[in-house]
Amino acid sequence: MTTWKEKLQGDIPEAMGSLIDIYEAQMELRKQGKLDEKVFAEARLRKGVYGQRYDNGQRHDGLKTRALPYPSNDIVKGPDTLWDAPGMQRIKIPYGGMTAEQLEALSELADEYADGILHITTRQDIQLHYVHIDDTPDLMRRLAAVGITTQEACGNSVRNITACTLAGVCHDEVFDVSPYADAMTQFLLGHDDVQDFGRKFKVAFSGCAGHACGLVKMHDLGLLAVTRELDGETVRGFTVFVGGGLGTVPHQAKVLAEFCTEAQLLPLTQAIARVFARLGEKKNRNRARLKFLVAKLGIDEFRRLVEEELATLPPDARHQAYIGELGEFDYQPAKAGLALNGAPLPAGFADWYRSNVYRQVQPGYSAITLHAPLGDFTSQQGFELADIARNYVGDNIRLSVEQNIVLRWVADADLPAIYQELCAIGLGDAGADTIVDITTCPGTDTCKLGIASSRGLTAELRARLLEKIHQLPEAVRELKIKVSGCFNSCGQHHVADIGFFGNSRRSGNHKMPHFQVVLGGQWRENAGSYGLAVGAVPAKSVPAVLEALTERYVAERAPDENFQAWVKALGRKEIKAMLQPFMRLPRFEQQPDMFSDWGDSRVYTIDDIGVGECAGEVVSLFSMEISKAESTHFEALLALDEGNYALADANAYKAMVLAARALVRTKYLDVGDDRDTIVSEFRSRFYDTELIYDRFAKGKFARYLFKRHAEAPPRINEDYAHQIIDETQLFIENVHSAEQRINGVIIG
Repeated sequence: MTTWKEKLQGDIPEAMGSLIDIYEAQMELRKQGKLDEKVFAEARLRKGVYGQRYDNGQRHDGLKTRALPYPSNDIVKGPDTLWDAPGMQRIKIPYGGMTAEQLEALSELADEYADGILHITTRQDIQLHYVHIDDTPDLMRRLAAVGITTQEACGNSVRNITACTLAGVCHDEVFDVSPYADAMTQFLLGHDDVQDFGRKFKVAFSGCAGHACGLVKMHDLGLLAVTRELDGETVRGFTVFVGGGLGTVPHQAKVLAEFCTEAQLLPLTQAIARVFARLGEKKNRNRARLKFLVAKLGIDEFRRLVEEELATLPPDARHQAYIGELGEFDYQPAKAGLALNGAPLPAGFADWYRSNVYRQVQPGYSAITLHAPLGDFTSQQGFELADIARNYVGDNIRLSVEQNIVLRWVADADLPAIYQELCAIGLGDAGADTIVDITTCPGTDTCKLGIASSRGLTAELRARLLEKIHQLPEAVRELKIKVSGCFNSCGQHHVADIGFFGNSRRSGNHKMPHFQVVLGGQWRENAGSYGLAVGAVPAKSVPAVLEALTERYVAERAPDENFQAWVKALGRKEIKAMLQPFMRLPRFEQQPDMFSDWGDSRVYTIDDIGVGECAGEVVSLFSMEISKAESTHFEALLALDEGNYALADANAYKAMVLAARALVRTKYLDVGDDRDTIVSEFRSRFYDTELIYDRFAKGKFARYLFKRHAEAPPRINEDYAHQIIDETQLFIENVHSAEQRINGVIIG
């Protein structure tokens, strides 16, 4: 039977294919108990592969979860629970941009490997749930064949780089940030300087200061487009923000540089990454984000360290090379832009046009938002949407941080027709960017950290708001609601007008699901300020709380007073008094329905809360690097078994070089990938100094590397392949023992 690896030979970029091969080998080593679980956990997380929670077996859009795509008795039992049940696969979509072909491929994978649902995240990613880990290498290869990667979708790495959904078509932008986000993605993906972080690192681009699309002020690194007049020319650049973040304790980003030219963009980012890798917390993961380092050092000292790092940064041709390619980043509309012709409009079009259509800066074209409730759409909708896109917009598809889909470059004359086609596939709902367009995290549906059902609450609030959307005053229609299942702010509750995050309280002998109410966050101006928690209310009381808040806001607000200003004027004491009646806890015998969560008829419990995988554990750089060598050595063994002796030799040699590089990087991070340089550095730093020597071999195993590096074998047969594989194993073991023996010398 032909494998996907064989089918796609030649279609997968070599670098991406190599990383997938290494990951597949790591999987096999882990099954055999030959790879430490913490190392494998970080390796799979960096490929976007999560374990997930299994709770109530239903989705909160009212649809029962589909049967798993394979019978449970087919699940392979391994040395840890990851093989006991399917998990989640996160897929990176840089700046949310995708083609019709990519959308179709994603839909195929959702249908074949998952439960037929594609989930859009607040980082413009796609997540597939109920994916078996054994299927993930083939899934990754099929993605790679259409130009999509899962590399560093999670783990202690640079996550998906986000950008304005309207970049390139917005009336208010300074310039299109899309090509810069794309260039940074390519530059940082797999870069040596982003492999040794204590936690994740999030980057965002915004084309203007006023809107919320980019949210640069709540990121580890935020880049706001600006221009300056230098020597009579208009020069593009960015105001650089660092140290922002939500999480349990949100931090507002600080300005690192008022103006960074496009030529300085990548070197400055690299310098920031190096400072974070060197000085960021590695032991206490709760203090390991960049925001804590910036707060600890102060922005002035952090700036000094970055400038110092920048001055000693090794030269890299890629720092400026991308600038010459910016002009190649253009958009090809599927049709010429023509205005609406005055023909009769379909029912519902006016409401949809008002909330979901944005007139582009380019005459005759509009961008339309497809509201995806709870961030979900089905594989069948994905197939049909790919066809609609090909017909009307070509490859101009984006995912938004508000968990929606945006089609850009729609000819205005086609708006009625595309609206009808979207309605036919269930993606024509009005209400995008209004109060019914609620952002939510997975919560207790699939997240191991979920405390309360964020998706269940969101579905309930949305249904109630839709019933009366036409009666809501404009001031209420414009409010932003965001819901998180716990305090970690994955639903971005801190930057909502009205946010909720899950927690629990006890009444008698029973626990009751609750949501903390967070008021006064500012979504606009790139997440301009954060709201504050004002009190926890039972989950079943949240709809009544929302109604009380909005009704009082409408009744008391001054003309043109926004919700944030009204909350500030009202004051926390008065708000707490308003919430007090909703905070009273009945006994279980009095109101048993209050002790179940939204969408779940069972009595509430938090006993199944587990350890979250979003950040992973801190694993040493050496452990991650040497695991690549071990995986490549395993590939050499497989090649030997298949009788491919030339490939066995190539992989064994590559594994020795990777092992040498792993040890060199403990002293010299900038060693790069050139094999001559790696071997030279290894020789001078570890062989000539006898640091690689042990009591018995006296450097013998290192000489295996030197011999193979100096000269390829004249003949490669089974005996030779067997020999070099054995030598490689001995060399890797020698590197392991040397690292353990001299670890104190290297890092002490």
